Amino acid sequence: MIYTTEYASPLGVMTLSCDGEAVTGAWFNGQRYFGRVLPKETEKKETPLLRDAKRWLDVYFSGREPDFLPPLRYDQTPFRKAVCNIMLTIPYGKTMTYGEIAEIIAGQRGVEKMSAQAVGGAVGHNPISLMIPCHRVVGTSGSLTGYGGGIERKVRLLELEGVDMSAFFVPKKGTAL
Repeated sequence: MIYTTEYASPLGVMTLSCDGEAVTGAWFNGQRYFGRVLPKETEKKETPLLRDAKRWLDVYFSGREPDFLPPLRYDQTPFRKAVCNIMLTIPYGKTMTYGEIAEIIAGQRGVEKMSAQAVGGAVGHNPISLMIPCHRVVGTSGSLTGYGGGIERKVRLLELEGVDMSAFFVPKKGTAL
C-alpha cells in the first residue's frame, strides 16, 4: 500500500508518499509530473516515515541543511535512477550542471558522451523533490531552467540554501517557465 499526506511548505502545499519502508514521492501540488508514480489506490495516512519526511522538510525550510535523510525509493529506469543517485551527491548550497551530470554518466557507462538533454529529461522526472535535489541542477550557461515545480520555486530554493545567484539567470523562454 502507498500512503500519502500533505505538507504545507512556505512555497506551497506538497504531497508526500511512502510505501511503509521508504519515501516514494514528494511533489509541489500541481507541478509537472505530479504524482506520476502513484498507483490509483493510495491511503491518506500519517505514517512514522511520512512524519520523518515532514521533519526533514521542516529543517530544510528553516534554512538549515538537514542532518538526516529518510529512506528513499525511486523505482525508475536505470538511467533515471543513475541521474537521481548523482543528484543526491550535490551538496547543500551548491549546484551542478546538466552537462556535468552527463559527463559523470558517460564515465560510469564507459562511453565518450552522454546527452545533457537526456539528463534534463531524467532530472525533470525526479519523483522526490527537494530530498533528491533536482532544483540544484542548472544549465551550463547559468540558465535556471528545467524545474518541474516552477522557476520561481527553483530560485527561492537556491536562495534558501545560500547559493550565490549572481551567475544565474531566468531564461526568457523554455522549460523553466
